[in-house]
Amino acid sequence: MSKNYTVRCENAADHCAIRRVHDAAFGSEEGIPEMVDDLRNQDTLFATESLVAEHSDGELVGHVMLSHAWVDGDKALIDVMVLSPLGVVPTSQKQGIGTALVVAALEAADKAGAPLLFLEGSPTFYGSRGFEKAIPLGFHRPSRRIPENAFQVAKLSKYDASISGAFVYHDVHWRHGVGLYR
Repeated sequence: MSKNYTVRCENAADHCAIRRVHDAAFGSEEGIPEMVDDLRNQDTLFATESLVAEHSDGELVGHVMLSHAWVDGDKALIDVMVLSPLGVVPTSQKQGIGTALVVAALEAADKAGAPLLFLEGSPTFYGSRGFEKAIPLGFHRPSRRIPENAFQVAKLSKYDASISGAFVYHDVHWRHGVGLYR
């Protein structure tokens, strides 16, 4: 299958199309576009990264966002990143777009200097793309509503094996409903 899309950073002109991507991927009742808008406006240590997959015809078919979070370690809060949300329009799924967005997200988080990238999602999809279960590595879920298998992490180049503790979402994630993975 030929690659008929590119992954790039979002720009302001993409915002309406990104809303459409998430409405198509998750349904308009989920409130994902509102969370994306709120994440864009955070002022945090790690700048929010927002990447899109653009089809060769110019249509946006996927989106992923990285934002700031913490691990509440033994001696200090450790700055990390979280991958959420990731959406691909249903007609473009199973074409490698989600994987390309995950790869780009891992590269962006590593370039930003984050030691870890957390997410809440399918272990089948993300597990084969560089993520592993977070609990066996010494991390605690921020909410019991998140299934243990869905709580995952990718270790990046700044990772230090001494990092452990509770994962803490930024307030935007709490306002929009932590534990939405089904």
